[in-house]
Amino acid sequence: MNKILSKINGINNIIENNNLLEIEFDKTNILKIFNQLKDNIDLNFIQLLDITAVDYPSREFRFDLIYILQSLKNNKKIILKTFIKENENIESITSIHKSADWYERECYDLFGIEFLNHPDLRRIMTDYNFEGFPLRKDFPLTGHTEVRYDDLEKKVIYEPVKLTQEFRDFDSESPWEGMENNIFGDKKSTGEN
Repeated sequence: MNKILSKINGINNIIENNNLLEIEFDKTNILKIFNQLKDNIDLNFIQLLDITAVDYPSREFRFDLIYILQSLKNNKKIILKTFIKENENIESITSIHKSADWYERECYDLFGIEFLNHPDLRRIMTDYNFEGFPLRKDFPLTGHTEVRYDDLEKKVIYEPVKLTQEFRDFDSESPWEGMENNIFGDKKSTGEN
């Protein structure tokens, strides 16, 4: 299988581990690569399991975009990885795998990665007025806005986040030191009958 994969133009690195293959590829050849993986009878990677990303804000190529495919016929899984800059786009694979529609929308919504020629690229997990991308590592922990229903105005209101309570530091016992084992009412612990 490695010989067949190495002949596909745009595949850079192949690592095999039992029934799992890890491949790095050039994003400019994405449609050609996914077509060959699906249509080649010897490969037969016809099932798209997932598309996700990993954010590395300090790198030039900020995102690792990861595709996971499965070949039921060959009992193999393949992880395809490519690298994308922050404001870079990548071609959609919805024309090859229909299930990519949901996964690409999810990556767009949560990471801000745009997929060219996607049939319906809009937010799917967050609200339409949501600002930012929640799975980016530079996204604030509290978010930018909060949503609440106002009984007086009888509508949903968006307003800046206000933290009404400061973060507290709880001082609790160390789990390594343990707790004293005093069982109240247990006469055996004191030696009384």
